[in-house]
This record gives sequence, C-alpha cells and structure tokens, in this order.
Amino acid sequence: MLRSRKLLSFFTLVLLWLTPVALAATATEQLQQVIDDHWQYSLQEDPVTAGRMGLAGYNNRLPGVTAKDRARRLKAEQTLLQRLQAIDTKALTDADRVNHQLLAWVLRNSIQSNTLFLDRIPANTFYSFWSSALDASSGLAMPKVTDYQDYIARINDFGRYFDENIANMRTGIQDGFVLPKIVVQGIAPTVRAQVYKDPTQSSLYQPFKKFPASFSQAEQQQLQQAAKQAIAKTALPAFARLADFLEGDYMKAATESLAAEQLPQGKAYYRHSINTYVTEDMDPAEIHNIGLAEVKRIRAEMDALIKQTGFKGSFSDFTKFLRTDPQFYAKTPTELVKEASYIAKRIDYRLPEFFGKLPRLPYGIVPVPDEIAPNYTTASYNPAAIGGIRGGAYWLNTHALDQRPLYELVALTLHEAVPGHHLQNALSQELENVPQFRRNLYLSAYGEGWGLYAERLGVEMGVYDNAYQQFGRLSYEMWRACRLVIDTGIHSQGWSRQQALDFLSSNTSLSQANVRAEVDRYISWPGQALSYKMGEIKIRQLRAKAEQQLGNKFDLRAFHDALLANGALPLEILQTEMDRFIARAAAQ
Repeated sequence: MLRSRKLLSFFTLVLLWLTPVALAATATEQLQQVIDDHWQYSLQEDPVTAGRMGLAGYNNRLPGVTAKDRARRLKAEQTLLQRLQAIDTKALTDADRVNHQLLAWVLRNSIQSNTLFLDRIPANTFYSFWSSALDASSGLAMPKVTDYQDYIARINDFGRYFDENIANMRTGIQDGFVLPKIVVQGIAPTVRAQVYKDPTQSSLYQPFKKFPASFSQAEQQQLQQAAKQAIAKTALPAFARLADFLEGDYMKAATESLAAEQLPQGKAYYRHSINTYVTEDMDPAEIHNIGLAEVKRIRAEMDALIKQTGFKGSFSDFTKFLRTDPQFYAKTPTELVKEASYIAKRIDYRLPEFFGKLPRLPYGIVPVPDEIAPNYTTASYNPAAIGGIRGGAYWLNTHALDQRPLYELVALTLHEAVPGHHLQNALSQELENVPQFRRNLYLSAYGEGWGLYAERLGVEMGVYDNAYQQFGRLSYEMWRACRLVIDTGIHSQGWSRQQALDFLSSNTSLSQANVRAEVDRYISWPGQALSYKMGEIKIRQLRAKAEQQLGNKFDLRAFHDALLANGALPLEILQTEMDRFIARAAAQ
C-alpha cells in the first residue's frame, strides 16, 4: 500500500512536469482558435454578412459605425493579429499556412482602413452604405413570420444607421476628407429617388407582396401594416435626411479637385487603396507605366482587326461607326436581356471542356433597378446569399439602350456570369474544409482579374462569332488597360476629368455614357479599377509559367480547377499555391 502511494506520487509528479508541454495547444490548434474567434467577432460586427452566410439571429439589424464601434474593432483586430503572429508557422500544414497568411492579410488591411478612418467616405458611384442597407435582406430565405419580423426590425434600424454614417461624413467635412463634387452631383439624385410618398413603392416593401402559403391572412395583414409603418416612419425619412445632407452641406464641402493624394493623408490613402484592390503594395508610377505599355499592345491588335473587317477609315471612324449604327443596339430592354441570356447558355454548354469542377448554384440575368440605372455601370455580379432563395445575379443595365452595344455583350457575359464572376464566386461559396470567412471573401485583384481572364478565355471557347464581337473584347481589354493609366493619372499624376474622358474615349469603342460613368467611378473609388488588369496579368503569367514548365503534362482544366480551388487569395499567396500545383503536376 505504501509502495503504491509512492508510485502514485511519482507518476503525479511526472504528469505535473509534463502538463505544460502535453496540454499546450499545437500551432494548428492555436490557429484554429484564432480563426474561430475572428469568425465570431466578424458575425457580431457585420450582421449583414452573417445573414448572407445563412446564419440565424443577425437579420434584425445593421452594423454600427460610430467612433466607439471603430475603437472596439481596432482593439479586437490588433489582438487577433498579435495572436496570429505568435504562432509557429513552420509547424503548420500547407493548408493551414494558407489560412494563416490569408487571415493575417485581411486583418492588416482592415486595421489600416480603420486607422485611416475611411468610414468618412462611405460611398462612391458603385457602392454605398445606403445601397447595402437596401440590399441587406435581398434574396434571404424568409419562410417564417419571425423572419419577416426580423426584416422589419432591420428596416427600423435604418434611421440609426444612416445618422451614424452622416455623422462620419460630417467629420470628413471638418477634416477635408470628402468626395469630389462631380461624384456627389451624380449620386445625390439616386438617393432622392428613394424618397417615395407611398411606402409600398420602395423596394423594401417587395417581400410583403407575396408570402409563404402557410401564413394566415391575419399574419399577412399585420406584417404588411408593420412594414408600411417602418418604411414610412423610419426608412423614407432616413433617405430624405441623407438626400438633404448630400444636396446641402456635403455638396458645399465637396472638393473641386479629384485626386485621392490631395486629401489629408492622401498618399497613404491611395497606397492603401492600391494594396487593398491589387493585393500587392505597388508604386502608382509603376502601374501607370504598365498601363501605357498594355494600351500600346492592345491598340496594335485593334488596328489589325479593323483591317480584317475591310473597313475604310481611321480608328475614330470605326469606333464612331460602332457607336452609331443601329444594327449594334437592342430596341427594347427585353431584347437586350434575351440576347445576353442566349450568349450565357452558349457559354454554359462549353464549360465542361475547360473546367473539371463546376458549381451547383445557378445564376440569372436581372436588369439593374431603374432607380440606380442612370448612374450605374454597364453590369455587375451580385452573389447569392448562402442558403438563400435566389441564385447569383448578373445585373445588366438596360437604361439608355443606345449606349449598350451588342458587340460587347459576349465579353460582358463571360466576365459577369460564366466562366467569370458567377463560376468563381459560387465555387468559393461551395468550398469544403476551409474556415467560414473564406467562403464569402472577395478580393478584387483575384476576382476581377479572373473576370478579365474569362473574357480572353472566350476566344479559346469559341463563343465570339464575328470580328465585331472580337473588337468588343479587345475594347473591353483596352478599357481595363486604360484604367491603369487613368486611375493613377487622376489620383497621383494630376490628370483632369476631361483628360481621363478623352483618353478612354479615344482608345476604346465604349459609348459616351459608359465613358462618363466609368471615369466618375474611378474618381470616386480610388484603386479599385486597377485590380482588373493587374489581376489578369498575374493569372496569365501563372498560366504561361505552368505551360512552360509542364510541357505536355499541362492540363488546362486542372490548371483552372487549381486556380479556383482556394477561393479568393492575394496575388502573392496565389502565386505560391500555383507553384505548388506545378510541382505536383510535374511529379506525376
């Protein structure tokens, strides 16, 4: 008995001695805990994204954007980053290293955005806090009465959310960190257009026009009445206050100058914007020169194609012909949507030849809402909510049909639908065995670079039927090359708006309405326009490297699957992962 006690004491001492090592979390466990903590933090801070991830309990509110909210987020993200940096990355698997690097990139970028206080400019011609609020519940599954009650509660949060954003913009006025006047003049009318006399005319009321069959008549009437009251008493007055503010105090404070670098901390702001959207830290002058070289190369291809058509005249004569000949334009919005739908199904048919893995989620073609169409870009892709009731949406602008040429529609559909944004985004949402934050992550250089790569891939897929459609593709590629020159020109080289308009108009066949909308977008959204061409250049470089090193082992379907296998990645991490793909393929 005594001996047993001595043995027990000995083993107890050994256990106590080993406990710090044996029970200490491994590098993988530490990483997983940070990822889990970051995810829970993200859900609490961003209820809109949480709802679109199919998670219950978040659809009754909008985010907070006060100084207190920003301070809380900054502290939380700095702590998470410190914990990440303390992990021994050499002890991680390759998959975990990707998770580690990606989360670190996301946190650093968010911390810098917070430090620069970018909430002072919460809008541009393409994105705004009010459009996010309008679309927050779009496409979400609402099978229960409580889902509608949550939606009404979110509408009742519009006033608080709008007022907090207006307060941030007022701080921007005090600091001189404001949008250019040309941008405010464009977006202010779209806000005023949301101020309806009848609350049922607002898009916010759309879900209350048709209910699930299980709802009683009394429940339907009660929900409709509550929705009308929330829209009339909270949402519409919030839009009215915002419209008054934009048309009044903000318009007076808006700058005549255009450059991001001319704002307070402007150089840091623009460099941060480049890093955000290109996902690499690059000098604006370097990007400007890359753009000029690309413009020269593409222009030579365009001139050669004009000769092939037999057209007699200059480049400007040819683009004038394309912009004015009725054969290139739809006569009705329905005709434009039908043509895009036909093109999309032709592309769908060819996808299995170029991709081994295709997404389960479908997509549709939807006209851009009338209230925003006049100031909206040509088209966009709107991802589906995970677990929602709609597929992905290829938004097509049917406003001003004489400015929506059919010869550009093939390239546009390749980019926005498949194999562009929808295919890439849907595959990302359907990723398995990855942290949740990666399933809904969008990085512009990766996503837009892929979209532009998809336009060129359409040549190999055989979906361009004639020289005019090919010219439309080259015009689109030229458009993105011009963005490198114009964005850096405006924000760091002292370019005027007219200089940018002339450069884009003289080098592409874009309609004048599109030229104006695009240039104003670049003015309002520094850096984002750079992501397309810089991302596409990287993807083409990766493909050329794989083709060269693998030779007859190169498989285009496998290359595409590998490129899309991890969802959105910063370009540096993408290159590392594709190098691993090449090494694996070479070893087979």
